[in-house]
Amino acid sequence: MRIEGHAVNQTLGQKLLRTKSSAPHHEDTASVGVAGALPGLHRSLGLFPLTMIGVGATIGTGIFFTMVEAVPKAGPAVVLSFLLAALTAGLTALCYAELAGRVPASGSSYSFAYATVGEFAAFIVAACLLLEYGLAASATSIGWSDYLNNFLLNAFNWQIPEQLRSPMFVSDHHAVTFHPGNINLPPIILVILCGFLLVRGAKESATTNAIMVVIKLAILVFFAAIAFTGFDANNFQPFFNTNEASGYAGMAGVTAAAGTVFFSFIGLDTIATAGEEVKDPRRNVPIGILAALIIVTVFYMLVAVAAMGAQPAHMFEGQQAGLSVILQNVTGQAGPALVLSAGAVVSVFSVTLVTIYGQTRILYAISRDGLIPQVFQKVSARTQAPVKNTMIVCVVVGMVAGSVDSTFLWDMVSMGTLTAFMVVSIAVPVIRKRQGADAPPGFRVPFGPYVVPGLSVLACLYIMKDLSPATFRVFFIWMGVAVVAYFGYGMRNSRLNKAK
Repeated sequence: MRIEGHAVNQTLGQKLLRTKSSAPHHEDTASVGVAGALPGLHRSLGLFPLTMIGVGATIGTGIFFTMVEAVPKAGPAVVLSFLLAALTAGLTALCYAELAGRVPASGSSYSFAYATVGEFAAFIVAACLLLEYGLAASATSIGWSDYLNNFLLNAFNWQIPEQLRSPMFVSDHHAVTFHPGNINLPPIILVILCGFLLVRGAKESATTNAIMVVIKLAILVFFAAIAFTGFDANNFQPFFNTNEASGYAGMAGVTAAAGTVFFSFIGLDTIATAGEEVKDPRRNVPIGILAALIIVTVFYMLVAVAAMGAQPAHMFEGQQAGLSVILQNVTGQAGPALVLSAGAVVSVFSVTLVTIYGQTRILYAISRDGLIPQVFQKVSARTQAPVKNTMIVCVVVGMVAGSVDSTFLWDMVSMGTLTAFMVVSIAVPVIRKRQGADAPPGFRVPFGPYVVPGLSVLACLYIMKDLSPATFRVFFIWMGVAVVAYFGYGMRNSRLNKAK
């Protein structure tokens, strides 16, 4: 139900279900109701840098880090895990492509939900996205430390002191241990560098990201070319995990590993968060999403097959800077490992950069709607970037990255990503019905409004079912916090609550 009246005329149910117009919000950001005039985001991104934002957010983490977590679950069948994750992401990408043309606003899944299923559901989706992006940025910056240390060892025969690259809180499957005096300094430095670039504006940071993505793709081709020289088909036997005691035997391991690596498809959502800074968003956002998915899937499969062929599955568990170690074992030399570690340092920089970028743009969109404080929507008149927003995000991400390990962060990010993807899929038939014949021209999901979105939801649920119980517990606690925040602040401060 679309609400345009005073708050006194709205029942609780109407407030929860009120929706925003699906028209672009770019003009709307110039005036923020009772808050007065504020500058809006600037449309500076073309198709190529937009696609590179998606590729930059996606390629890197899933390959460079999560093989260590995923291979012990699935064995050589981890290649199927990447394929399953890609198929699920592909179904959702089609939904994103349609909605991005219909709702070309900053905020992605949040904006889509607000235009279709209502304000309360949109706020819950926003909480999922904040969990997704915040923990993803922390997890990737933590993993960056391993490759930086490997690079320093191979290049200068020196490593960062253990106490300066170890987390204060370390978790395993049974307990959390506290190590006073430890700090993981490299991730904090990385987050500071990303924040410095982002406060300079979207165009500058997008250009930097595009350069880093090209370097990253070249490094991965370099890895595959060398790894294939040590390819051994026997490493794929047995193909599935056969350890019944682990709970990951057969397809259960494939699905669990798919859940672990799925968050690396967060790049698709990052493209949608940039909706208000894209030139011709109805054309470029859908094309950018689909182009990024194709590029990412090809490279993931290439590198996963090369890595599994070059190293037995049992060697992945607990391995640090895994791809560099594979090259060193294949060639017997440190040179190729040094090149790959340097490339990984650049690659993960770009992943962390665009993930923090996505977090700030989601907060910008939520704040613009009045659901969180206005500090997150204030844009610098000089750089046209949300500077205070970016600084707050970087402080929080840096604190998490510098003090905890990444053991359970991967699955938490996947949970947030899968939830957001399901909402996007559900939004397609809703917005088609709402807009009807007035819908703007653009991409349409094939086979009608129900087949592809329905398959997307089912695929997300299939992957989600094998995430750990701890992941579900933490997720529901976070959802409880979100509900309290909405009823305590968001509902009464919503711009729709104050609409004339």
